[in-house]
Amino acid sequence: MAILLKNISTAVTFNNQNDILSNTDILIEENQISSIGKNITAPIGTEIIDCTNLIALPGFVNTHHHLYQTLFRGIQEVQEMPLFPWLIGLYEFWKHITPEAVYYGAMVGFSELLRTGCTTTMDHHYVFPENQPATLIDEQIKAAAEIGIRFHATRGSMSLGKSLGGLPPDTVVQKEEVILKDSERLINTYHDTRRFSMQRIALAPCSPFSVTKELMIETRKLARKKNVMLHTHLAETKDEENFCLEKFGRRPVELMADMEWTGSDVWFAHVIHINDEEMKLLDGAGVAHCPSSNMKLSSGICPTSELLDAGVKLSIAVDGSASNDGSNMWEEIRRAYLLNHLKYGSNGLNAYEILKMATRGGAEVLGRNDIGILQEGMAADIVLFDLDDIAYAGSHDPLVSMVTCGNSSLVKMTIVNGKMVVKDGKLLTIDTHKTGKQAHKVATDLVEFQRSHS
Repeated sequence: MAILLKNISTAVTFNNQNDILSNTDILIEENQISSIGKNITAPIGTEIIDCTNLIALPGFVNTHHHLYQTLFRGIQEVQEMPLFPWLIGLYEFWKHITPEAVYYGAMVGFSELLRTGCTTTMDHHYVFPENQPATLIDEQIKAAAEIGIRFHATRGSMSLGKSLGGLPPDTVVQKEEVILKDSERLINTYHDTRRFSMQRIALAPCSPFSVTKELMIETRKLARKKNVMLHTHLAETKDEENFCLEKFGRRPVELMADMEWTGSDVWFAHVIHINDEEMKLLDGAGVAHCPSSNMKLSSGICPTSELLDAGVKLSIAVDGSASNDGSNMWEEIRRAYLLNHLKYGSNGLNAYEILKMATRGGAEVLGRNDIGILQEGMAADIVLFDLDDIAYAGSHDPLVSMVTCGNSSLVKMTIVNGKMVVKDGKLLTIDTHKTGKQAHKVATDLVEFQRSHS
C-alpha cells in the first residue's frame, strides 16, 4: 500500500539540515517514507491525497503519561492540591482499578493523543491493586494495537507502602520479587527491537518515595541485562527533595547517580528542582517536560533552556490526565512554549525549537532513531495540519501559528506507521462515541464505589 501526500504547502523535516520544504510531496510505501521532493511520480495503485495549504510535521512523541488516570479527571476531593496530598487522595480511588478500567483508560488517552497529533506515546503504569490480575499492562498493549498508536509501555512499580514509610497505601504495592518477575515476562513477551517496531517495553519504578533503593538497583540490573530503557519521576517537587534528603541524605539527582540510574538508556519525568552540577550528573539521560501538570500541581517550572544548554535530551509530555487534565499533545506544546517564555523572557525558545522538542526530541529521549524526522527511510509517522481558519488569519509564520494561534487542537490527518488513523479530526480505527460512553460508565462506577465506602 502506497500513499502520496501531494503538494504539501510546508513540510518541517527536523532533519540534520533543519530543512523546511515548500510545495513538496511525500511518498509513503508500506510503513516508511520512500521519497520526498517535488512532482513525485507515484506507483500504480497509490492513494493520492491533495495536501494543498497543509503543513506536515513528524508525529509528536509523548514521553510521559499515566493512561489509567483519564478515568479520574475532575474529582472534587483532590482539586487545588500539591503533589503529595493530591497523590494520597487519589490512591484511595486508584486502588479499585480493574483490567477493564485500564483498557478503557488507555483507549481514552490514546484517542485524544492521536487526534492532537501524537503518533508515539509511552505510558507509566505503576498501580497494581492486590485483588486484581497482575496483567494490567497487557490491557494497554491490546488497546494500543487496536487503535493503531506506536507504544512504549513501561512496567511501573511501587514497593514502599505506608507501613514502610512510603506514600502509597499497602494495598497497591507489590513485593519486589513479583515486580521483577513480571517485568521480565513483559520484556520477553512484548519488547520488539526491530526498526519501526510498534511496541517496546521499559522498566519504571514510580519514584524515590514509593519504591525501595534495592528495587531501583535490581530494576536497573534487569533493564541493562535485557537492554531496555529505564524511567522514573525525578526532582518534581520540594517535598520529594526533602523526602530524599531525610531518608537517604542525598538530593534526588544525586541519589540517581549513586544508584547508576543515569546515562543514555534512562529518561526522567519533570526534573524541575535541579542545579547546574546535577545536570552534568544526568550523563546523557533524557527529560520529559510536563508543563500542564507542573502548573496545576504548583510543582515549579522545568529549567528547559538550561537543560538544553547542558546537552540534556529534552522532550514534551502530557503527564497523567488527572493532573493535566487532558491528553492534548498539541496544547501541551503551546504551554511548553508559554512557560518557557514566562521563565526566560526574550531569551526563550522559538516555535521551531519547541516543535523540535515535541518530535525529534521525543524520539531521542525514547532511544529511537527511526521516528521524529521527515526523511527518506524514516517511519511514516506524519501529521498534517490545516491552518485555513479565521483563528489563524493575520499570522505570517506557519510554525508560530501552530504554537500560538488557533481555536482547536484537532489535526487534519494523523498517519502512523504508514496507515491513516485520523482524518479531519476523527479517529478511523474505533467508534469514539461508543468507547467514550463505556469509559465514562467504568469511571463513574469506580469513583462512586470509593465514595460509598469512604
